[in-house]
Amino acid sequence: MPTYHRGEIAVQERAGLARQAEFSLGGIGESVPPVARDFLAQQPWIVLGGADRDGRVWATQLTGGAGFLRVPDPRTVTVGALPLPGDPLAEVLTAGPALPIGMIAIEPATRRRMRVNGRARREEAGLRVDIDQVIANCPKYLQKRNHRWAGPDEAGPADRTVTAGTELSKAQQRKVRAADTFFVATASDRGDADASHRGGNPGFVQVLSPTLLRWPDYVGNAMFLTLGNLLLNASAGILVPDWETGDTLHLSGTARTVWDAEDIATAPGAQRLVEFSVQAVREITAASPLRWTSPGYSRFNPPVG
Repeated sequence: MPTYHRGEIAVQERAGLARQAEFSLGGIGESVPPVARDFLAQQPWIVLGGADRDGRVWATQLTGGAGFLRVPDPRTVTVGALPLPGDPLAEVLTAGPALPIGMIAIEPATRRRMRVNGRARREEAGLRVDIDQVIANCPKYLQKRNHRWAGPDEAGPADRTVTAGTELSKAQQRKVRAADTFFVATASDRGDADASHRGGNPGFVQVLSPTLLRWPDYVGNAMFLTLGNLLLNASAGILVPDWETGDTLHLSGTARTVWDAEDIATAPGAQRLVEFSVQAVREITAASPLRWTSPGYSRFNPPVG
């Protein structure tokens, strides 16, 4: 039977939303229902979160043609792709024991999404994920986009480059400030991983320095899976996709929740703030063959102060 761990419960209680969280618990299951199976089969990409061999948490993405995500039985998801060399999770997902992993599948065109948490191990040219949790999420703060596959005259695998660092360059800072969407990976103190989505109008993520980001935590479903993990384990990873070029910006570091009322008041719509300290940066060009249209912003996005 699905339950919350002690970090999630502590955040729910501090936010005064324990009763709502109890109701939202009905959105967490242990198997994939038929409607979710069909949804996954239609998706060309999925975001994953997990820890590398050094214990750093990262978020990344995998892509594939129709049917690359399959549900052979209600407690299993298979992913017909592996991370490419240079991806921060390539080593642990292509070799080694089963890895606790969080996944989130999003269909921007319809603003539908679902999360699957479990344990992944390599199986031939892909991954087999044994499911621990299947989580239904609301569509708030998702920007509408349609996708297409990159053409032969656009950047592809032969153009891929990988750049690593320990802080954000000026150009990377501009990318973060312009983002309307990013993905965040966290893990509990037991290592159980989760991947989630954050969205808002461009500028909702503040770059306070080359190694410090801040974003608002808006009204949600009161589960607090991300903030609950951070209370027990500060390690976190961020993926900022470039929807137009297929480039990806991966950040790994630590994060904390800010509860100070004066700080929160500086961000319209914020219920709390999250500060992320950057410790490692990985930028990959031509990481994805998907190209996406300009966004239709969610009507739920608060204004940016």
